[in-house]
Amino acid sequence: MKMLLVRKFRVLILMVFLVACTMHIMIDLLPRLERRGTEGRPGCSCPPPAAAPPRAAPRWPSKHTLRILQDFSAEPGSNLSSQSREAAERAAGGGGGGAGADGGGAEGARTRRLIPPGAPRPPPPAAAAAAPLAALFEHPLYRVALPPLADGDLLFNVNSDIRFNPRAAEQTEWQNEDNEEFLPTGETSIDSYPNWLKFHIGINRYELYSRHNPAIEALLQDLVSQKITSVAMKSGGTQLKLIMTFQNYGQALFKPMKQTREQETPPDFFYFSDYERHNAEIAAFHLDRILDFRRVPPVAGRLVNMTREIRDVTRDKKLWRTFFISPANNICFYGECSYYCSTEHALCGKPDQIEGSLAAFLPDLSLAKRKTWRNPWRRSYHKRKKAEWEVDPDYCEEVKQTPPYDSGTRILDIMDMTVFDFLMGNMDRHHYETFEKFGNETFIIHLDNGRGFGKYSHDELSILVPLNQCCRIRKSTYLRLQLLAKEEYKLSLLMKESLLKDKIAPILYQPHLEAMDRRLRIVLKAVSDCIEKDGYDNVVENDLNADVNTVTTER
Repeated sequence: MKMLLVRKFRVLILMVFLVACTMHIMIDLLPRLERRGTEGRPGCSCPPPAAAPPRAAPRWPSKHTLRILQDFSAEPGSNLSSQSREAAERAAGGGGGGAGADGGGAEGARTRRLIPPGAPRPPPPAAAAAAPLAALFEHPLYRVALPPLADGDLLFNVNSDIRFNPRAAEQTEWQNEDNEEFLPTGETSIDSYPNWLKFHIGINRYELYSRHNPAIEALLQDLVSQKITSVAMKSGGTQLKLIMTFQNYGQALFKPMKQTREQETPPDFFYFSDYERHNAEIAAFHLDRILDFRRVPPVAGRLVNMTREIRDVTRDKKLWRTFFISPANNICFYGECSYYCSTEHALCGKPDQIEGSLAAFLPDLSLAKRKTWRNPWRRSYHKRKKAEWEVDPDYCEEVKQTPPYDSGTRILDIMDMTVFDFLMGNMDRHHYETFEKFGNETFIIHLDNGRGFGKYSHDELSILVPLNQCCRIRKSTYLRLQLLAKEEYKLSLLMKESLLKDKIAPILYQPHLEAMDRRLRIVLKAVSDCIEKDGYDNVVENDLNADVNTVTTER
């Protein structure tokens, strides 16, 4: 009797195994049958094949097929993509209530319509006749010359006789003169370089790029127009980021849109679990340039086709497997990361287009090593614990006795970064980087600004603690902040004008622009309090030459 029960149990296990294998095979074949069956079906909501633009057939891996999953997201806004930009346009147009009331009419329906791929975009609003941004860059404070550059002050010492060879770029190394291939053009060698390479060779001890470097504007255009040839997930980090490679062998970091322009960070969110916003990366680049720091790599917004420009060109199987079609027939994916990488937080297009920011890569670490430093005013990244600087008012005195903050300009660089982060509301500055070649006498690279511009209704004063504790600031920074507080050079107006150049403008919701003006006044008040307490000469470090000091004093 006992042996009979054992045999029955074994037969039952075998049957369950066979049923499971059969179901697995059926599920694996389902997408292929679905694609064949929906073609020409009367009830299908997909556009007919004749109306679709000609494109190459998608390359489906042999052992893996795209499975139709459901998006269980309870957040209606998680399915939004480009329409958030139009919502921001209505809000910025001056009619919060009126625009919303009209949104249900025919005009509202037209504004929510997706711009077809390749269609020309409407031109941005005409700039003001005064062109305050151009006037700002002509101000003496924005024409201060750098010290003469020696060979040791350049990140790369380039042989101007060597032309750029795409095959060498593909192998991430330079070809030597013996097997060098010359491009069949009449340009000089430097002119033959792609814009991303011109950006790289322009980096020096004092700046990532010069004020009037034409390669930067050209690089911003490349970021939104170059053909994407491959996509892979970036390892590390808490949220999904993609590495995109272009046809000219340049690379950029893509951060997809997760929130609409008008959404604020929920008040119950900790700073370390906040969303990373694509528009914050774009706005940070423009703010950094207006402050004349030039320490943020070029960033531009782009509308990406998730099917042609991500799914069909990626070789990352882990990324490819996360694509699915939502109940609204939109293409979605979620990738792999620590936070917000699941069907509940999927990134969905309309139907397959999604906004994102593209930040130009810095030179490869094998060519230009960077050193990572722990920010002295790093937060605890804990729900209950506080960092030392939050409980010790004399914390800065300890920092100033510790290398590299005990000499040179590093403590002043930290103050610049503090002002930059406070204007954005960015609490997530745990580390920073510098180029190893330049030692301690160089600038801080302002990387990873995606957690800025999360709250326009709240000013996080704890970000200003380094400035309040150390009471030090560069004179050039202080004078530029005073200039940006004037009505003719108002920071919010300059940012609005600068951001209109981006392809997915408007970038910031109007209350965020107004919040920057408010925070600028708070920074100036903090410096004024320091000067009243310690004296001007002990607070403001003169980094300007005599001629500039004379001109700015007269103005």
